[in-house]
Amino acid sequence: MEWLNYHHLYYFWTVAKEGSIARACGKLNLAQPTISGQLRQLEESIGAKLFMKSGRNLVLTDTGHLVNRYAEEIFDAGRELLDVLQGRPRGRPMRFLVGVSDVLPKLMVFRILQAVLKMPEPVRLVCYEDDTEGLLLKLSSHGLDMILTDAPVPASARTRTFNHDLGSCGVTFCATPGVAGGIRRNFPASLDGAPFLLPVEGSVLRRSLEQWFDRNHIRPSIIGEFEDSALLKVFGQAGAGVFAIPSAVEKDVQAQYGVAVAGRTGQIVERFYAVSVERRLKHPAVVAVSEAAQLLFDAAAK
Repeated sequence: MEWLNYHHLYYFWTVAKEGSIARACGKLNLAQPTISGQLRQLEESIGAKLFMKSGRNLVLTDTGHLVNRYAEEIFDAGRELLDVLQGRPRGRPMRFLVGVSDVLPKLMVFRILQAVLKMPEPVRLVCYEDDTEGLLLKLSSHGLDMILTDAPVPASARTRTFNHDLGSCGVTFCATPGVAGGIRRNFPASLDGAPFLLPVEGSVLRRSLEQWFDRNHIRPSIIGEFEDSALLKVFGQAGAGVFAIPSAVEKDVQAQYGVAVAGRTGQIVERFYAVSVERRLKHPAVVAVSEAAQLLFDAAAK
């Protein structure tokens, strides 16, 4: 039987955390040739490259991401063992790695994922934010358990994944109370010429808003476009303009940002998906997210 050399694995794990062999040398107090040689031996035993060059740094290959994930769990278990031996017992949390599409509203992500924090068994939630394409690469290399996104992954995608519909809701338009009151009186026609804050091009909500404006012959005055949904809301809170949010988090946005509802529409539908490599959901945290999301969207529909 072949055995994994855990010294080699530890050096690899340290290099992955530090981003370069030079920084790992300082951490481990070892010479660069020593660590480089250990990494080569680990790659030879595995039969695959674990790193590739990116400027002055090293980045993980797909195999490297997979090995690093197991290394995290192995050395976390080692730390737990030391705690137990020193009289500090602790339950080992299940790691739940989630990729979040960078176009999703942060409050929406929180409402969907907060069920994980209430699970009976301890869970360590690890969130990564990127565009969907980058997250799919991470998912395909087993670096993620699930992706949250606002659009299903097409069947033509290079990665074999499955879309799980979490639910949908309409859209609410918010603004400072004074602005919202004026918009509300003749909504949606009152949005024509009104100052408006849009998400950047490429998001599903941006396309849906533009199509809805065209159908209703509305031409708002675009004050700004934002990639970060939280920053967009801060500008709205300061009175820069009207902005659109999923109706499922309407009350949360009002409470957090002190804004008021200017109007609502069911003609724009915001959909949310969990993407996984499982056709049938089995990971307990993914199942908990799916069940909680259904309750969230059912409540928003009432």
